[in-house]
Amino acid sequence: MKRILVIEDDPDIGDMLGINLRDEGYAVEIARDGTGGLACLKAYRFDLLVLDLMLPGIDGLEICRQVRRMPHYQPIVIISAKSTETQRVLGLELGADDYLTKPFSIPELIARIRALFRRVEAMERESQAKAGVMVRGPLTIDPVGYSVMLEGRPVALTLKEFELLLFFARHPGQAFTRLALLDRVWGYSHDGYEHTVNSHINRLRAKIERDPGRPEFIQTVWGVGYKFVDFGENRP
Repeated sequence: MKRILVIEDDPDIGDMLGINLRDEGYAVEIARDGTGGLACLKAYRFDLLVLDLMLPGIDGLEICRQVRRMPHYQPIVIISAKSTETQRVLGLELGADDYLTKPFSIPELIARIRALFRRVEAMERESQAKAGVMVRGPLTIDPVGYSVMLEGRPVALTLKEFELLLFFARHPGQAFTRLALLDRVWGYSHDGYEHTVNSHINRLRAKIERDPGRPEFIQTVWGVGYKFVDFGENRP
């Protein structure tokens, strides 16, 4: 669930944003002034910030400056009654990703938030691809370092278990027969060796699945073989 912080001193607007964003499935926190909003940003990590400019305490532009000095990137959408071109340009130059003028359309704001999340996810995927690292749900697989992390914890795999997991992760959502896996991972596809695939998958499941009897990652496709779950199928 994406976490959004709304910093808005108008209680009617803040409450309206909270209701509508929660209806979209986001976890929302609301700060009523700049000082409290900046304290939230320093204490917790959010996926996106919706920021008014005219705030009591610290103003929105200063918050924007400070957010862009933080080590992690988070999108910023400014909502403001200041509608001049100069104000919009200033907000964008200080690091805002988008700027909406009050009064604004809630559906338009939600559409822009979704677009920003898609852009961030695309950037993360491109960065991971360049680094050679793959993220599949809670699994992080490093093909160069031959390492696997599950929810941040290292998983000890044999070389063949690693190669099997890597092959699956590179082909999410695709079903493979045991003979096809023998050919692609082991380099041979002779009949009678399918038990090799079964035993390796059983050991792999024991190491990465919470419940090997009800696997979340490597699933059995009855009458075919196995497939690795495509986590992208469940994204909003």
